[in-house]
Amino acid sequence: MQTQKIIDHIVNWLKDYAQKAGVKGYIIGVSGGVDSAVVSALCAMTGLDLLMLEMPIRQKSEEVNRAWEHMNDITEKFPHAKAMTVNLTPAFEELHKTFNVKDQEFPAEKLAFANTRSRLRMLTLYYYGQINSLLVCGTGNKVEDFGIGFYTKYGDGGVDVSPIADLYKTEVYQLARALNLVESIQEAVPTDGLWDVDRTDEQQIGATYPELEKIQKEWGTKSEEDYSGRDLEVFNIFRRMNRAAQHKIQPIPICDIPEQWRS
Repeated sequence: MQTQKIIDHIVNWLKDYAQKAGVKGYIIGVSGGVDSAVVSALCAMTGLDLLMLEMPIRQKSEEVNRAWEHMNDITEKFPHAKAMTVNLTPAFEELHKTFNVKDQEFPAEKLAFANTRSRLRMLTLYYYGQINSLLVCGTGNKVEDFGIGFYTKYGDGGVDVSPIADLYKTEVYQLARALNLVESIQEAVPTDGLWDVDRTDEQQIGATYPELEKIQKEWGTKSEEDYSGRDLEVFNIFRRMNRAAQHKIQPIPICDIPEQWRS
């Protein structure tokens, strides 16, 4: 992969988009993972304003420390980049009490509250983005956004631009190395950080990103009959998640009204 060409292309694309939109730059939520780290570095390289938000919600200390190690590295290299923490745990706890839903009544309650974390962060990004004239920059990669839909609708999926959505996860790691990001980011195990217990992406999905990428690259050209063993297992995982995520992947459906009914 020609990493430097890709880096330059994304940086120029981000700079051009922000200038045409008439904003000062970008805001991004930094989680301590490789995707948000790469995107924030690319945003900083535009020379435009960058605000990085660390938004803990019952967050584990290692995730917070990793996020701040990266943000400190970026602010040292780019004077126009700023970082701050907005502790969302109190707001989340109030929501939890206000909704007052019991697990046994609604089996999906834990998942709903996991997604609520992401949506609360989206709301925060748009608040700070608007008051600072910044666009919300997304961090989703190609597998998450267009393969298995591994993101929260109107949470981390609620963004203004998505600069790495055409890159696979393994390619994002290549950019992280080329950008010389802090070692802890490059070695971080992918996790969405939405649960109180340790749950890596691989544990939740049942497959690694390289395994999923193999299937996605062959999607539409190969069928179930072309796979066996572990590849068949991953194919079935990908197919199941892809089908379930169509409401995220496809544009919002619109109910068309026949024109003759308008008169």
